[in-house]
Amino acid sequence: MSTIIDKRDRADRFRRRLARAMQSTGISQSALARQIGADRSTVSQALASGGARLPGAQVVGACAQALGVSTDWLLGLSDRPESAAALTAAALTLTQAPRALVDERIFGWHQEAAGYKIRHVPAGLPDMLKSQDMLEWEYSPHLGRTTAQAINASRDRLNWMRAAQSDYEIAMPLYEVQSFAAGTGYYQGLPAQTREAQLNHLTDLTRQLYPRLRVYLFDARRLYSAPITVFGPLLAVLYTGGHYMAFRDRERIETLSLHFDELVREARVSARNIPEHLDGLRSLIK
Repeated sequence: MSTIIDKRDRADRFRRRLARAMQSTGISQSALARQIGADRSTVSQALASGGARLPGAQVVGACAQALGVSTDWLLGLSDRPESAAALTAAALTLTQAPRALVDERIFGWHQEAAGYKIRHVPAGLPDMLKSQDMLEWEYSPHLGRTTAQAINASRDRLNWMRAAQSDYEIAMPLYEVQSFAAGTGYYQGLPAQTREAQLNHLTDLTRQLYPRLRVYLFDARRLYSAPITVFGPLLAVLYTGGHYMAFRDRERIETLSLHFDELVREARVSARNIPEHLDGLRSLIK
């Protein structure tokens, strides 16, 4: 008896949701019938009250496609009316990544995730941990005369990120800080005085802000990571260079979170030992 009632409830839910979707899109029974390649009587029967019988799978699927909803929603198996394509589009966004200290998009994500743990693999040294001189050296070629103004405009945001009620975990390759200290690779031409001041600044911050700020160094010969940021359970962002790929679906957020956790688990230098490790790099500054 309960099985019959369940079937009737499911059929009734289908009829109500089909009628709701038709009303939302402003489509008539005749127009829907034409779009799904069926007789008008087929749609009328699908909307008729009473009984426990559902239309065939082909009709249900065609109605869902024509109305821009999911078959699961029509059948009462999901509370999300969006189609699979719409859900995928909402779960992934691609936005331009300007060459800036803290652009509106990044700052908005940090504000949205305030209070959550933020996991970050930067493309280089994290901007939020850089000294004034370091920022000027790095951004002057891109911002020209506006460098000072850009840094001043971003200072409040950088300070907000440092003071936000979020735990930050940052994972970087060992070679990144070694190359920085030695002034090689990307950091070639960076004055020794600037490198020393930046190293002092980084050492102080990792001591003062621990454990709310935890920095780990992993061996890039064993592990690789593209620049990513995981904003708690809300979203995960992959930095491609010119764009941000932002994922909001739980599966990809969990996948990138697990990837970050592996970087931490396999780190050659743990967060507790970062200040001492940075002190040891001073010999590379020449």
